[in-house]
Amino acid sequence: MKKEWMEPVVEVQEFAANEYVAACGDSGKVYKFVCDAGQYGHNYNVYYYDGSGQKKYIAKEGSWGGWGSQAQFSGYHPCNKTHEAESDSGFISGFIDDQSTRNDEATPVVIWTENGTNVHCTTRLDINTWETAKS
Repeated sequence: MKKEWMEPVVEVQEFAANEYVAACGDSGKVYKFVCDAGQYGHNYNVYYYDGSGQKKYIAKEGSWGGWGSQAQFSGYHPCNKTHEAESDSGFISGFIDDQSTRNDEATPVVIWTENGTNVHCTTRLDINTWETAKS
């Protein structure tokens, strides 16, 4: 039997997040989730990709520590608290990156900005599995 050489083939799959997590038909629903993305004691950059594929860092509306409006948010760390958020309060699919490493870990997360006042992230990506508050 003659062996035949074949050129190696590599298949690469890239995770491409949507800008927003859709919660269609869930108007008025309140989700409970734990801000648990990342390790306690580490700081993370939080970002997402916009519709054109550009990397965008999360910014806070209004003044952020005197830096003026739309200053970039940096230094997220998990608070490990359970938050309640309305379905239409702006969940975003994004990523976190540990600031203490050279690598961009690009850990997928769901981001909630608490209406532009803070940043909370969870690694539980399927919003349909989240507990809901009784209405």
